[in-house]
Amino acid sequence: MTPVEPGPDPHQLNPDHLPSPFTAAEIRAGCPSGRTLRFRIERAGAEPVIRVSRYVEVDAEGAVQESWPEGLDGKRRSEPERERSTWLELQEHASFPRAITERAEEEEEVSIPAGRFACLRYTRTDPDAVWRFWFARELPGQPVRYEREASGSIVLSAILMENISGQARPRS
Repeated sequence: MTPVEPGPDPHQLNPDHLPSPFTAAEIRAGCPSGRTLRFRIERAGAEPVIRVSRYVEVDAEGAVQESWPEGLDGKRRSEPERERSTWLELQEHASFPRAITERAEEEEEVSIPAGRFACLRYTRTDPDAVWRFWFARELPGQPVRYEREASGSIVLSAILMENISGQARPRS
């Protein structure tokens, strides 16, 4: 998907989509080099894993993220994969089609291992599943919790276990 430049409202990337929870600039400010996120991922019928994602090589346009799986024992299961994204591309991940997505009217308090957060909840209904995403206002970027429901059961869930702030700010 080719990034779309925002119009007058930097949260609104597409007129047919709901406003995204964060702008590209807010994601850039909230994801300095070294920021590391640890998610517990559970899939129906599978052993839970930890997915680690770290921002590296951060600049004004975007960042390289390294990510890798770990077992519940904390041992890395593979070498890090690296992917470069622009800040606008990262914002687009949370730009949901208005026709199939509902944004909760009120913020929800969510208590997870990484802390207690005021969150915006988006619910996207696809033909075969319902996705729910909770974005913490104070942690720009990825949702702190998300889940996929199919046939009335949660078949995938991810919860932020740890958020380690980076030290350096993005380079200009």
